[in-house]
Amino acid sequence: MSDSENRPGWAVYATHSGEAAEGGVLGRAGPKIDGRARILGAALYTDDLHLPRMVVGKFVRSTQPHARIVSIDVSGALAMPGVVGYAIGSELPQKYGVIPVAQDETAMAIGKVRYIGEAIACIAAVDEETAHRAVRAVKVEYEPLPAVLTIEDALDPSKPHIHEGSRKPSNILRRIFQEYGDIDKGFAAAEVVIEDTYEYPGSTHVPLETHVALANLEPDGKLTLWSSTQNPHYVHRDVAHVLGMREQDIRLIKPTVGAGYGGKCDPFCTDIVAAHLARKLRRPVKITLEREEVFYTHRGRHPTRMWLKMGFAKDGSITAIDFKAWAEGGAYASYGVVTSYYLGVFMPLPYTLENYRFESHRLYTNKPPCGPKRGHGAIQPRLALEMHIDRAAQALGLDPAEMRRANCIAPDTETCNGLKVTSVGMRECIDAVVTASGYHTRRGALGPGRGLGLAASAYMCGALHPVYQNELSQSCVQLKVDRSGEVTLYSGTADCGQGSVHMLAALCAERLGIEPSDVRVIEGDTSLTPVDLGSYSSRVTFMAGNACVSASDKVREKLAAAVAAKLGVEPAALTFNGRRVFVTTAPDRALSFVDAVWLAEEMFGPIGEVGGYKPHKIGSRFRRQSVGPSPAYSFTAQVAEVSCDLETGIVVVDKIWVAHDCGRAINRTIVEGQIEGCVYMGVGEALFEEQRYRGGLHAVPSLLEYKIPTVHETPEIETFIVETHDPNGPFGAKEAGEGPQLSTVPAIANALHDATGIWFTRPPFTPEVVLAEISRAARAAAQRPPESS
Repeated sequence: MSDSENRPGWAVYATHSGEAAEGGVLGRAGPKIDGRARILGAALYTDDLHLPRMVVGKFVRSTQPHARIVSIDVSGALAMPGVVGYAIGSELPQKYGVIPVAQDETAMAIGKVRYIGEAIACIAAVDEETAHRAVRAVKVEYEPLPAVLTIEDALDPSKPHIHEGSRKPSNILRRIFQEYGDIDKGFAAAEVVIEDTYEYPGSTHVPLETHVALANLEPDGKLTLWSSTQNPHYVHRDVAHVLGMREQDIRLIKPTVGAGYGGKCDPFCTDIVAAHLARKLRRPVKITLEREEVFYTHRGRHPTRMWLKMGFAKDGSITAIDFKAWAEGGAYASYGVVTSYYLGVFMPLPYTLENYRFESHRLYTNKPPCGPKRGHGAIQPRLALEMHIDRAAQALGLDPAEMRRANCIAPDTETCNGLKVTSVGMRECIDAVVTASGYHTRRGALGPGRGLGLAASAYMCGALHPVYQNELSQSCVQLKVDRSGEVTLYSGTADCGQGSVHMLAALCAERLGIEPSDVRVIEGDTSLTPVDLGSYSSRVTFMAGNACVSASDKVREKLAAAVAAKLGVEPAALTFNGRRVFVTTAPDRALSFVDAVWLAEEMFGPIGEVGGYKPHKIGSRFRRQSVGPSPAYSFTAQVAEVSCDLETGIVVVDKIWVAHDCGRAINRTIVEGQIEGCVYMGVGEALFEEQRYRGGLHAVPSLLEYKIPTVHETPEIETFIVETHDPNGPFGAKEAGEGPQLSTVPAIANALHDATGIWFTRPPFTPEVVLAEISRAARAAAQRPPESS
């Protein structure tokens, strides 16, 4: 692929001047510094690791959606040659979970199973084949209980509680209710009120790498755990908590991770049970999930039912929003408390709104637990909101693009629910995709079965508050500068493919005037690296990036002071660029970076610095605002072009134009890749993906049955980067790894309406669904009385 700068359709819309890129690194297009190792197969993933005397663990899993465990008989397994041990749930009774107020999970089921596929026991054997045979030899006796399988079941107080001891009358984990402004007044002022119900199905992440853990008990009694995790810090805490060990006695290492998309945020039974068995058997234990097991482990998108009512004035301004959501969460809480907030708190963005009310319910059911998937909690309501805007535009006779532009929130403002917005490139995003797609002239003019649709969205750049309330830095970086000129950067971040290793190297290199390849990044090792809270809520660029800039600036100050003394100038007169430090007005008066390091060490001693980042407390008007506030927000607009065969119902997404306000592109190739990856996943959720069940049994637990787009179904994607240079971001940067997905499905849904005249309110838009809606619309049209002449 050619350099993005030379690709047709690439454009950068700079809306603020921002800080100059003195080092010449920021804004480049090019490969990741760690990309070559991945492409050549040299990168080591957790499953690539092997230790002497290592054994393999395999789980015995529940065949019942809801049942009491009467007995577990492992004697047949233990009698097999090559089986070295086992573990059952009662050995690990401590409950855990990432969210402190909802720790309801144990490493394996104790006394009761709550979904088909839940881990009951783990057998350790000398090889995988033996472990498989041993698992089949374990006998489990169940006493079935009534299963809670639907939203209606979960809300029914007569149904059994999935978790005994709950004070709630039904299987509700969390209910959120928030109201701002005057809802009744807002609807009274509306010219048009649109009200409808939407359904968004559950889907899973499908990372290339499954969940893997390898644990080893060291000679000193301490434990080393390698894990394919996105959140080393929280997994480290929970493993220590469940095992009853001190955190400093466990070293957690995150090797290369083959994608996560939110599916590797939780602590999993793989991590805890591998660590437990390593201590119990006193030999290394590896547990690698098979693809079917990943579908049971899940933690993916919540199936969500939504009711939305919106009021609009004659000019298209939004007068009021009333929103309700019911999210089916599966058997355990996971991040469900956060989900219940995310379903509503982002609804006002990216528009101006004064009157808003939302109510959400996160529910327990006897299915695999749901959790955070790319665009966590914000994708489902975005479908309803953006379709409502198109429906209102039609009713008011307004252009949907201009209606969105007119409603856009302004920079440096606060939403009605107290979210502080800094930089905003929403209008520039809309303009980019509308112009490139010919939206104004082509929408409604492509003929039967073809259409264009527009949608817009906003997303966070990390959570303002940590999961465990404290006043500590949320991300820390350490820098060590060697006399050779090599810079080593230590960070607790967890790159799972999004490019955070390159981001850190690029920011450091920019400040020190060197190349990203001169920076060695050591990440995700709790014994070597300082804390970072993990790869979730699109926080890493903003938070770890700011910590990196802080540490880099401290090193730069020392180098500048030493070089300035040598050259007889003020430190402010120096430029760092091209592996040199030179006088800005006299570039020939220069020292190499290595010489600058030598001088600095002579002056200050060994060169090493630390940096940390903790968001400022902003947007605190409401006490209940514990989840949702962010130091900044990104913005996206998309136009989708679709073709729909009106006889077969087959939908093809022909092309998508997407513009994303990422604040500033640190590396344009990586930003473009993240945007396109979001669009790809959105196309999958629009056309194919759904976690389907027959009762409590997963109906499609393999990639033969659970369909994702291949290269043939992936549309042409034309990407536009909008730069707004956020005042609080590292060199103005914001997120690009989740936000662009939010508007893909509604853009496709609005395009389908342009193609067929039908509002499709439940993805995926499969041929069966499309044909059924076309037939329903035809029957309704036939029953309408003819218009009088």
